This record gives sequence, C-alpha cells and structure tokens, in this order.
Amino acid sequence: MAYCYILYSEKLTKFYIGACNDLSRRCSEHNSGHSKFTKTGIPWTLVHSEPFPNLPSAKKREMVIKKEKSRLYILSLLNP
Repeated sequence: MAYCYILYSEKLTKFYIGACNDLSRRCSEHNSGHSKFTKTGIPWTLVHSEPFPNLPSAKKREMVIKKEKSRLYILSLLNP
C-alpha cells in the first residue's frame, strides 16, 4: 500500500506534501534530518494521509494537491 501524506511544521508554519510506500519510515526520515528540505522544520507532525493501492496513484494525488498551491485547499483537506 502507498500513501499521499501531509506533514506540518509548527516551527516553520509550513506544510509538506509527499508520497511513499512506507508512511512510518518516511515520517521518521523527515524527523531525523535525512530529508534536506524538511531538516529545518523538525519536528514535523503527520496531519493527513490517504491510502492508495500503488505508488503511482499516490504520486498522482500528491501532484494534484501541490498544483493547487493553496494553504486553504490543504486546510480544507484537514477539516472536511
């Protein structure tokens, strides 16, 4: 199973959108400084995730969310 996910950094007040096969491992990577972009925002909190049957489907959803380029759109996903 794959996931599209949204992390939030209170330190940066920013969201990070990604997709992966192992959500637990990926969140750990973000919070341990192994990810260049998210290193400065530690700690990151998982605020939203959506399961998909495969990684290409999850990546497609990731791109849809990123194309919106809207904090309000992300907030609407968190508070349906």
